[in-house]
Amino acid sequence: MQKAFILTRLKNNRALAYTVSLLFLAICMLLGISIGSLHIPVSDVVMIGIGRTSSVDPMYTNIMMNIRLPRVVLAALVGAALSIAGAAFQGLLKNPLADSYTLGVSSGASAGAVLTLFFGIQLPFFGRFTLPVISVAAALAVMAAVLFFSRLVHVSMSVSTLILTGIIMNSFLGALISLVIALTGNDLLPIVRWLLGSVSMRGWGYVALFLPFFLAGTALLLINGRELNVMTYGEEKARLLGVSVQRRKFLMIIAGSLLTGGAVAVSGTIGFVGLVIPHVTRLLWGTDHRHLLPLSAVTGAGFLILADLFSRTVIEPVELPIGIMTALAGAPVFALILLRQHHGGKRL
Repeated sequence: MQKAFILTRLKNNRALAYTVSLLFLAICMLLGISIGSLHIPVSDVVMIGIGRTSSVDPMYTNIMMNIRLPRVVLAALVGAALSIAGAAFQGLLKNPLADSYTLGVSSGASAGAVLTLFFGIQLPFFGRFTLPVISVAAALAVMAAVLFFSRLVHVSMSVSTLILTGIIMNSFLGALISLVIALTGNDLLPIVRWLLGSVSMRGWGYVALFLPFFLAGTALLLINGRELNVMTYGEEKARLLGVSVQRRKFLMIIAGSLLTGGAVAVSGTIGFVGLVIPHVTRLLWGTDHRHLLPLSAVTGAGFLILADLFSRTVIEPVELPIGIMTALAGAPVFALILLRQHHGGKRL
């Protein structure tokens, strides 16, 4: 009884939640910048960060600002985007197994990227950013198709209809990707490596490309935190409480699509982040989406930085795809969460 009371008090301590989460992110960023094939002392990382570079080796400054920092920032943004989108979709669809991939958004982005690589497409004026641009456009197109067909089947776009439509879209796009891979022949490696996920060799340009999608999607979800709390109790109750269910649902789906499509576009397919991180955050700090969403974003950012750090150092100098690391870490954690909830007699 006393243990449950203490846990409840901890979950309601918002200052503690944000302090711990932000401290976790800060430590992960320091480790991600400092550790690598060339170790940069943490003290030098801090000095460079506050602009006092006169006493620091110029090589350290160059490596940090042009290689490590943009990689760490991109990993943080991708992790935050996948986590906050996963938390929103789990609440919106009232499905503990839902994440950003449920509605086919990730498959759409992946299909766009695979087709771009297969046909060697180059858009005028975009250059090396052709791949992420087409990937984001494909993700949004798939989301539009899911919404369109869901409305044809059910005018109110029920949750079950959205999920079923997303499953159908995932199956179709998965078959399309498999077909392209089968036809690729000797050029298979670039496509497979992209599908496994990576933030390697992506500079500030990729951060700038993803940032507008991240900011727009995150802002849309954060301002709908209260409404998402109400909608978890059912659409009818939400309507009775004055929530414009269809409008809010549409905005949150679009926000999740922007976040997921943009993340997949710049980093490839990275699984389990949007599935596991919201569960961990919910267990630690409670279910109020006004805080669950930002806390999931911060925790997810730190987690993906650590996953990327392990991917490039565990068997150095060989660098593993980050998607493999998130799967290896995420699958056991998710299994433990399921077992804990089952034996505790609680729903996720």
